[in-house]
Amino acid sequence: MKSSTVKILLLSTILALTSIRTHAQFTALSVISNAKGAPANLKMTELRAVLKGERLRWADGSKVVIALMKTNTPIGLNTCNRLYNMNANDLNKMFLALVFQGKGEAPIFFETQRELQAFVKQTPGAIGIVESTAIFRDKVLNIDGKKSI
Repeated sequence: MKSSTVKILLLSTILALTSIRTHAQFTALSVISNAKGAPANLKMTELRAVLKGERLRWADGSKVVIALMKTNTPIGLNTCNRLYNMNANDLNKMFLALVFQGKGEAPIFFETQRELQAFVKQTPGAIGIVESTAIFRDKVLNIDGKKSI
């Protein structure tokens, strides 16, 4: 292959990967919850406190159970960046420290949004993050008055 052809292929690959990553970063997310536990409305600061394990129980006394997409998925990376302001490694380290110190529990991670949604629907106190386009009759929370973030 000619040098110019290799450069064009390399540039095309980089642009394609960049556009996939950019798409994942800007995909709207929604917060879903089990019918028991989370209130219908939360402020972003309250949501972040829940997701970081700073709030362990809901007002009704049910235990907070966090459900997230695995950090190697586009939605998982989007969640890390936008809601935790961390990369995947930092998120995993944060939860490892939390569990090690006995201050909370790690989230339950899922491969697919359908699995995550089924878990949230069946688990009292559960809260999860999904793409806004993937909602299938779940309880969707308003965050700062909006259905998606």
